[in-house]
Amino acid sequence: MLDPDVRRVLDGASIAHLATILPDGSPHASPVFVGTLGDRIAFFTGPTMRKARNLRRDPRVALSIAPVDNPFEPVVVRGRVVEWLDGDGAWEIIDRLAMKYIGAPYPRGQERVVAVIEPEQQTVGVG
Repeated sequence: MLDPDVRRVLDGASIAHLATILPDGSPHASPVFVGTLGDRIAFFTGPTMRKARNLRRDPRVALSIAPVDNPFEPVVVRGRVVEWLDGDGAWEIIDRLAMKYIGAPYPRGQERVVAVIEPEQQTVGVG
């Protein structure tokens, strides 16, 4: 279950930084749009992007978010990607996230997929 303070940040428009593991074991981080999907977390990417390739090989992930309204109370979530969505269902989620961040549906010029994260650890604030 998502902590209510974590959900509040995820439902806002703060950019998350997603950390994955490269094939050589080193970290890879990239900014992503995020949101909730029930008690899970969703973000989208291109199916051949480095983060997608990393997560298909090793589903472990960490998210770090500095909330827009209080960047000194960061949110950190660790978990695993447990599902990949594509097609119309994915585009509904992608458009919902895009509306939150950019105020318009996401352009359809490139293929996109949605990764669904099952949170395992959640931290609010410096700890």
